[in-house]
Amino acid sequence: MKRQDLMKNKYVNFISDEHLLECVGNLNKSYLRAKNNITKRNFYSNKVDTIKLTFDAKFNDIDEESLIQSEILRQIDKSINNSIGTFHEQILGGIKGFEVGHLSGFDIKATDETLFADIKNKHNTMNSSSAESLFQKLSRYADDYKKSKCYWVQILAKNSFIELWKGEINGKEYSHSRVYKISGDQFYSLLSGEDDALLQLYKALPKAIKDYLHSIEHNNSITENSAIDEIKSETETSKRSILDQITFENYSYYLGFDKL
Repeated sequence: MKRQDLMKNKYVNFISDEHLLECVGNLNKSYLRAKNNITKRNFYSNKVDTIKLTFDAKFNDIDEESLIQSEILRQIDKSINNSIGTFHEQILGGIKGFEVGHLSGFDIKATDETLFADIKNKHNTMNSSSAESLFQKLSRYADDYKKSKCYWVQILAKNSFIELWKGEINGKEYSHSRVYKISGDQFYSLLSGEDDALLQLYKALPKAIKDYLHSIEHNNSITENSAIDEIKSETETSKRSILDQITFENYSYYLGFDKL
């Protein structure tokens, strides 16, 4: 597609409006799933630290219901972080000449197999073992595809850069002539040919999200964050505070806690 045709796009120059809206829609569905998954059972699955929540409530002067809602939102946020990475993969996979990996061992590749990439949303999401495993994986791609360059992409990096990935990991020296690490802005630019591609996306998102939400019918039957309603329902009969109810339901097998 010629650049002058792309310039007619409503949102960004490097992917179609339809593809961008599809990616926004996929992420919206992830948000809805995350919200609807926070039932009481799921909320309790990792054990709630009610001692910390007691400090939070008293030191920050937050009422218990608002506090629990914040904790629920924190759990939702953990789930959404993975979906944000997938959003970037889908956006980049919509650029002509590139495609998404779909559980193939890479996140993005060039259709002519001259590029392979693994995308991390944040620069600090890997421990040393994960970094070592990723380097080894990218090195294998570089060795198997002699004309390829392979990238560890950090969407949210501490600087703007593209450089060979080399150094010591777990006490071993690693380097490869075609294995790189790259910041999100540089990777968007590399694939799209647009220096400001990531900025374009950032500036387009409010409009694209608004347009997407206007295009769908809102389902009034969606129940979000049912955990708080389930817990409050229990307090009506137990006469406990919300925090005491959570503590009882999480730790009634602890000495004396069954008397709350």
